[in-house]
Amino acid sequence: MLKIIPKIRPIRPTRSYAAILAARNESYAKVMQSDLLAFENFLGKDAVQKDDISNHTTDWTGQFKGHGSVVLYPKNTEDVSAILAYCSRNKIAVVPQGGNTGLVGGSIPVHDEVVLSMNKINKQFTFDDTMGILQCDAGFILEDLDNKLSKRGYMMPFDLGAKGSCQIGGNIATCAGGIRLIRYGSLHAHLLGLTVVLPDEQGSVLHLGSAIRKDNTSLHTPHLFLGSEGQLGVITSVTMTAVPRPKSVQSAMLGVESFKKCCEILKMAKSSLSEVLSSFEFLDEAIMECLKVNLDLHPVLNKSTSFSILVETSGSNEDHDMEKMSAFLEECYSKQLIVDGVLAGSSADATKMWKLRESAPLAVTRDGYVYKHDVSLPLESYYELTNVMKERCGDLAKRVVTYGHLGDGNTHLNITSAKKNEELENLMYPFLYEWVVAHGGSISAEHGIGQLKLPYSTLGKESEERLLTKKLKNIFDPNAILNPYKMI
Repeated sequence: MLKIIPKIRPIRPTRSYAAILAARNESYAKVMQSDLLAFENFLGKDAVQKDDISNHTTDWTGQFKGHGSVVLYPKNTEDVSAILAYCSRNKIAVVPQGGNTGLVGGSIPVHDEVVLSMNKINKQFTFDDTMGILQCDAGFILEDLDNKLSKRGYMMPFDLGAKGSCQIGGNIATCAGGIRLIRYGSLHAHLLGLTVVLPDEQGSVLHLGSAIRKDNTSLHTPHLFLGSEGQLGVITSVTMTAVPRPKSVQSAMLGVESFKKCCEILKMAKSSLSEVLSSFEFLDEAIMECLKVNLDLHPVLNKSTSFSILVETSGSNEDHDMEKMSAFLEECYSKQLIVDGVLAGSSADATKMWKLRESAPLAVTRDGYVYKHDVSLPLESYYELTNVMKERCGDLAKRVVTYGHLGDGNTHLNITSAKKNEELENLMYPFLYEWVVAHGGSISAEHGIGQLKLPYSTLGKESEERLLTKKLKNIFDPNAILNPYKMI
C-alpha cells in the first residue's frame, strides 16, 4: 500500500524556547503590597502565601522553574471570581494551578504571575448512582474521586499515573487521556457541564451545560474549556458521567518479536475481546531494560522480547472474561503472534504487571536528563519514529525508549542523556515534531502545549484555526491576564 506523506512547511523558530519566554510582558502590573493587602482583605490572610512557594513555581520533573509573586488559595467559586475581577482590572497576570503534575510547564508561572491554586476547592460532591452523573468541585484529586465512587459501584472513566495528586479541574483543562481511553473514550464523551470563572473585570461566573445526559438546547459550550489549558477561564466545578466499576478485571502480559505483530494483536484483541477490552499498553525492550537497571523492576515474562504488550479486560462476569482472555491468548499462540505470555492469576500478579508500565515515566528520569515526547501517530508510523530518532541521535543519547497507549496511537518517546545537551536538542527539534506532522500525527496527544511546545504549536494546524483560537481568547480574556506565555 502506497503511503502518501503530506508536504508541510518546515518550522524554524527564529528564537529558542528560552528566548521566547525570557522577556516579561511589561504591560502586566507587578504585584505590590497594596495588592497583597487587597487579596488578604477578600480571601483572608491564611489564603495568601508570599514566602516559600517553590512547590508552586517548579514542576515535578524540575525542568520548569518559574518565579511567581504570590500563591492564592481560594475556597470557592466566589473567591475565584473576586481574584480574577481584581487582577483583570489591575492587569495582573494569573496562572491557574491544579495538582501541578503536567509535563509541558502549563501550570508553572514564567515570570512574576500570581498563582491561583485550586487545592482548597474540594468540598462539594454529589453523585446520582442511577444515572451515573457526578458533580464535584474542581480541586478534588482524581484518586479521591475514584475512591468515593467505588463505594457506589462506579469509577472514573480514565486512569492516570498521577492520579494520587492530579485534580479533576486540571484533568478537564488538559483533556487528560490515560490508559482506559480505548474502552471509555476521551473526556469529550463524559463531560456534561462546568462552572467557569472568566478573567474579565467582573469575574463573570458561567454555569455551562447541565446535569442531564441529553441536552441539545445550545452549543456544547463546556467543551470549549476541555483542553483549553487554563487560557480561557478557571474551572471551579465539573459535571460528568462516571462508569460502573467492573466486577472482573483480567490482565495479561505478552511478549512479541515484531511491531507488525503488535498491531495484528491489537486488531485481534478488538475483535476477540471486544466489549471487555479496556487497555492495550505498549513497552519496548529498551524501557524494560531501563526499568530493570534504574528501578530494579524485572520482567514478568520468562523470555526477553523486542516488545511487551499489557492487555486488560474489564467486565461483570469473571468466568466469562477469563474464558475470553484465555481463548485470546491461545489464538495469539496458535497464530505465532507471541513468543511468551502470562495471564495474571491474582491481583498481586496484575499489580506487578501494571507496576512495570506505570513506573516507566520514573525509570527514565533516573538516567539524568530526559526529553519526554507525547505524540499521536497512525500505527504504521508509531514505532518508526523511535527507529528514526535512534539513528538520528546516535551516541549523543544515552537511551531512546518508547512506551505508551498503543490502543489509541499515543506514543511516549523518551530520549535520555546524562545532562541537558544542546547538541542533542538541535538534532531533535524541530525535526521530531515536523516528522510527526508529516506522517499524519499530532505533536501533543494528551499533555497539551504549555511552555514546552509553544515554538511548534502551529505545526499541523491551519492558520484559520489558530486565528479562531486567538479570537476566542480575546472574547473570554479581554485583558489577556490568564496563563500568559503559553499555548495561545
